Amino acid sequence: MMENVTFHDHKPESLSLYDAVVQGLSKRQKSIPPKFFYDKRGSELFDQICQQPEYYLPTVERLMLDQYVAEIADLAGQGRVLIEPGAGSASKVRLLLDALQPSAFVPMDISFEYLKTSATELAEEYPWLSIRAACVDYTHSLPVPENVPVGPRLLFFPGSSLGNFNKQEACKFLRLVHTTVGSGGMLLIGVDTKKNYGVLNAAYNDAAGLTAKFNLNLLYRVQNELKADLNPDNFAHKAFYNTEAGRIEMHLISKLKHTLRLDGHEFKFEEGEYLHTENSYKYSPEEFISMAAMNGFKSLRYWVDDQGLFAIYLLQSE
Repeated sequence: MMENVTFHDHKPESLSLYDAVVQGLSKRQKSIPPKFFYDKRGSELFDQICQQPEYYLPTVERLMLDQYVAEIADLAGQGRVLIEPGAGSASKVRLLLDALQPSAFVPMDISFEYLKTSATELAEEYPWLSIRAACVDYTHSLPVPENVPVGPRLLFFPGSSLGNFNKQEACKFLRLVHTTVGSGGMLLIGVDTKKNYGVLNAAYNDAAGLTAKFNLNLLYRVQNELKADLNPDNFAHKAFYNTEAGRIEMHLISKLKHTLRLDGHEFKFEEGEYLHTENSYKYSPEEFISMAAMNGFKSLRYWVDDQGLFAIYLLQSE
């Protein structure tokens, strides 16, 4: 184990996969929360999705972070405690570390095994960096390990992950971030923009079929971990942009009439019935800045790429 990395299991007793499946499949509109995508296999698939040409978000965001990192560092200053919920492979934070020179880095992820791998690799690459990795369900809480240095904080939330929350949940998360970074703390966040629906639909229906595998992996988790009587081949991936709601919706659609059985429960699916797995809301700059202001943040600066595909915001808590 590297000397500059420690691990902390803060994952709360939140909704289990079993409870989420039973509750979600009992609803009229069947659903399973998207946080359950991210077991080790799901996390690996998402990393592969981020390399697909249709999925513009990570490529554009990386180019923007690389372009504006000096400006971000000038505004934020060096020596802050850098926190990243949902850090995954921590690929994007590498673009910031040298410029920000954080006093500590706190990567957070719901998959402890994946977190251990990525944090250990990061510790080897950056021997000067103090890493305090925390297994956290950030949809529930943002507990920072006790051994993190005292000082100003900057929370980094890339990838437009805020879009996975509905509007009410997004406001709740922003208030949680406000509490976590404290007065004068900062939030550096990537947010996907509203744009041509063709671009959006292609991003969630990549030609390689990786998003479909990522979506269907949720059913393999239910089958393997919960020993459910189900055949994932009975479902197909479906994703589309809902213009009225301003969001991408991701579903698993039943190919035929069948019954999913789990621990004495029976959940009947009709042919063509949707199992809702994820939303991804898109925001104009005006919409996002207004929502941030309602939850205690003022906008210091924001950047939008030349094609209007993506936006990055640097906010400060008031």
